[in-house]
Amino acid sequence: MSALQFRLLGYAARFAEPQYLLVSIVALLFALLTVALVLARTGKMEKLASARLAAKVLPGASPARALTRPLLGWAALLLVGMALAQPECGTHVELAKKQGIDVVIALDASKSMLARDVKPSRIERAKLELSGLLDKLNGDRVGIVVFAGDAFVQCPLTNDMAAAKMFLRAIDPMTMPVQGTDVGRALSESRDLLVEAERGAKSRAVVMLSDGEDFGDEVDDELKQLKDDGIRVITVGIGSVAGEPIPEVDKHGNVVGYMKDKSGQTVMSRLDERGLSHIADATDGVYVASLPGSIGVGRVAEELDKLEKSEFESRISVSYSERYPVFLAPALALLALGLALRPGRARAGVAWVTSGVLLGLGTLALGLSGFATLLEDPTLGHWIFAGALAAGVLAYGAALTVDLWVRREEGLA
Repeated sequence: MSALQFRLLGYAARFAEPQYLLVSIVALLFALLTVALVLARTGKMEKLASARLAAKVLPGASPARALTRPLLGWAALLLVGMALAQPECGTHVELAKKQGIDVVIALDASKSMLARDVKPSRIERAKLELSGLLDKLNGDRVGIVVFAGDAFVQCPLTNDMAAAKMFLRAIDPMTMPVQGTDVGRALSESRDLLVEAERGAKSRAVVMLSDGEDFGDEVDDELKQLKDDGIRVITVGIGSVAGEPIPEVDKHGNVVGYMKDKSGQTVMSRLDERGLSHIADATDGVYVASLPGSIGVGRVAEELDKLEKSEFESRISVSYSERYPVFLAPALALLALGLALRPGRARAGVAWVTSGVLLGLGTLALGLSGFATLLEDPTLGHWIFAGALAAGVLAYGAALTVDLWVRREEGLA
């Protein structure tokens, strides 16, 4: 949900996450409902006895005493909802500097990358882990080159990681026009993309992910040019040295057979670690071997982080000042005051059950929000967390309703 902007006393203000205001609205509605219930109960008491007599006989039944504790809780929840909505008021000017390196990801998309010695397949695992790598390249510019028997630029250099991920997801070995593994052509396209970049960075690198089969011609010539230009190549090997058959799949991704050579023998695709190590060593780069359950892009991020950063651009940006403590501090104070007004024994169980429900909902919400973030949908995470908070408010309201009922059974209503 987009930010809710307005002006307050002449200052620019906004709620950055306005969906959390639903918590405040629900808390306000329950506060009004609580007042209505207590006033209705007081009216019934006045019909049975005068206010002075009722105060002497049932000292705990006064409206003020009955309303104090629940209203403190509802007021605290209302303020917590406003704090979670990230209130911001007032602006200040900042000079934002972007520093980073230029990186080209060269991804092998030949049919051998369909082999499943790495789950779910070499190509899908590479795309999954590269997506995680893009999240770590803060401030860097990233381009994508796809290659098989030929190579082409899939994504030009950009610092828009969302766009880079979109281009990455679109890579499919079945759509490559020429099969094979022409590493020389891939290196050439990657070098051109880096050398011809506008405002190029001091440090430049190529991250090549491949099983390394059928290197093609002119690899050594390209490696010499890359070294002369100061471009390092980090190679990542995908697959097993023992080899794996290359599956043939239908349009739904189901395996219908395995690729065979002209003599009818099943083709085995093997990782060529020696060739990939040669490429890395020739450019003062690093070869990263696959790990159990991973293809090792975490190591790639560490190597890239060692390179010298360059300043791409400086921008003057206007930022809002965070004001959530204005709401969160009094909310905590109200909660502490409410806890100080300890309930009676019969209602202590209600308080414990409510606390357990709220704690369970909060833990579940945090877990689901984190899962939604992994799915690259932070908006879903916000809504899950807001929904859990709203459910907590409802649980609190139910507990207060039971509390009022227990009070009546104890003779206090």
